[in-house]
Amino acid sequence: QVQLVESGGGLVQPGGSLRLSCAASGSIFSLYHMGWYRQAPGKQRELVARLSPGGKTNYADFVLGRFTISRDNAKNTVSLQMNSLKPNDTAVYYCNARNIFSQNDSWGQGTQVTVSS
Repeated sequence: QVQLVESGGGLVQPGGSLRLSCAASGSIFSLYHMGWYRQAPGKQRELVARLSPGGKTNYADFVLGRFTISRDNAKNTVSLQMNSLKPNDTAVYYCNARNIFSQNDSWGQGTQVTVSS
């Protein structure tokens, strides 16, 4: 039942940085795992980073040390700070909320990230 809207995507050069934001409505963050996923053309959607209600983070190996997930409970937002971007990071990035009781997933519409010179 939570609605999610992503923003912050765009075109960036290799080695550059972007910060993605996800605004949630009707969300209680203490009851949801919040995450970022991405999907490149012809590939499966894959986990990028996840943040549990207790604050534990989980990162895909290919972004560990470069990306950071965080949230602001007062603003009902979750962010993904992306540094040292590579061309292989090019994808549509989706915000995800998973209810810890029902395990129901809510998804945003996605925001395009393109890493190219």
